[in-house]
Amino acid sequence: MSIIDDVERSSATALSAIGYCNPFLPERVELEQQALGIDLHSGSAVVHWRPIDPAQAESPHLPSLRDRAAELAVTIRRRIVAGNRATEHDLRIYEDVVLYALYARYMPRFDAGLIADPGRRPGDDVARIWREFRAEFEQYLHLPERRLPSNYDPAHAFAVLFQLHRAFTSIFEWLIGRSMPIAQLRAAVWQSIFSHDMRRYARTLYRSLGDIPTLVLGPSGTGKELVALAIGHARFIPFEARTESFTVESLTDFHPVNLSALSPTLIESELFGHRKGAFTGAMVDRVGWLETCGAAGTVFLDEIGELDVSLQVKLLRVLQSRIFQRVGEIGQREFRGKIVAATNRDLAVEIREGRFREDLYYRLCADIVQTPTLRDQLADSPDDLPHLVQFLAQRIITDDPTEAAILADEVVDWITKHLDKDYAWPGNIRELEQCVRNVMIRGSYRPSPAAVAGVPTTVRQKLSADMLVGHLTMDELMQHYASLAFALDGSYVAAANRLRINWRTVRDKVQPDLVARYQADKSL
Repeated sequence: MSIIDDVERSSATALSAIGYCNPFLPERVELEQQALGIDLHSGSAVVHWRPIDPAQAESPHLPSLRDRAAELAVTIRRRIVAGNRATEHDLRIYEDVVLYALYARYMPRFDAGLIADPGRRPGDDVARIWREFRAEFEQYLHLPERRLPSNYDPAHAFAVLFQLHRAFTSIFEWLIGRSMPIAQLRAAVWQSIFSHDMRRYARTLYRSLGDIPTLVLGPSGTGKELVALAIGHARFIPFEARTESFTVESLTDFHPVNLSALSPTLIESELFGHRKGAFTGAMVDRVGWLETCGAAGTVFLDEIGELDVSLQVKLLRVLQSRIFQRVGEIGQREFRGKIVAATNRDLAVEIREGRFREDLYYRLCADIVQTPTLRDQLADSPDDLPHLVQFLAQRIITDDPTEAAILADEVVDWITKHLDKDYAWPGNIRELEQCVRNVMIRGSYRPSPAAVAGVPTTVRQKLSADMLVGHLTMDELMQHYASLAFALDGSYVAAANRLRINWRTVRDKVQPDLVARYQADKSL
């Protein structure tokens, strides 16, 4: 008899794959369905179980998956010990099922505060969890009767599983929303952390993937720094069995530098550090962020498109050789962390105009993440607006969830009554946050003059904009124009006289929802 029978194989194979799949792609939902033998589809293949509460971001089916994996691990181990026939493929499935069972059993036991506050040092809880984890790990995966294919080291497995848990939580903490564009962004960030091949990452890439920089592109206000935070808070941290501890004192080693806010001299000092007397005002030695950043740390270079060309050469050297020098110093130092860079500029244009080095771009472009606009998110999932507003209200009123919820309702109500449902939010999430603050303080929000001038904010402005760029079909144009005329005149006959067409044609083209929107348009 095989160690995995025909009844168990489908479930075991799915559990094996779950541990190595991208949890933010639709395949995760399909694998959970296969593992549990139930239909989990609820009208969406987007993974967004808890968009507001990242501390409980794991799948709601985790308890059932954990129990199923534990049951299979016990059953298959018993057959292995009994000497049942086992192919290498089946043994690998068994390993994967055991690892998933251990992940589901031990990772949620980490102090929720440790994940929510990565600056805290892992303490005695980690040592206790590690001892229990190692005992079960060795019971199931270090079998004297059979050498398993991967022969995992328990400390390394513990470190990788902990990274998986932190990455999942971090991505949910920073990247809020339930739309497909946000789901795709989460999936892209997951690949930036682990690559598309989780098995290869666990075998070898965990050592070197941080050497590859990540370039985050997107308009202003779309959360590029949040992407950097999600990546930076999920770096691999080795675990030492001898000391029963992780090799860093803090789970967070993140250093943001806004390159557009500093002069070239200050940027160079911030990044590389300087020696006393290297330039006017350098009164003492300074350690730069490249030196402060540890092997598990991240330096975030915001607005890289505005970096002075002379400093681009120095940054290129860091990316090529991982070596740098303090300003005014001859000796070389090593950069051990990861670079995440971001810009809202079109780098192709910047390269063509000679403002951005092409060789630097090719050092940055191995891993590109594109952030979606708020307009794209709401076009895909209009119901995301109240969730996003609630998230922002909770960030503003941190000590009273009830009051934050009341504020969120007030903001959504104001937006619904005063902004067109197709308002483009040109400032993206940053603008939405200012809208929440404005409504809280003044009871209203006034879009910036640039937004009003350049982006349609009323249904009439949107009609004009859509006509000018040819977005409307002839039938849609007729529906809008007939509805506008009816809203102005109040009857089919009067509207027909205005438009100089038959009143029956007006009746056929008028759309009640458009009439209501035109009647509510304060500019009429």
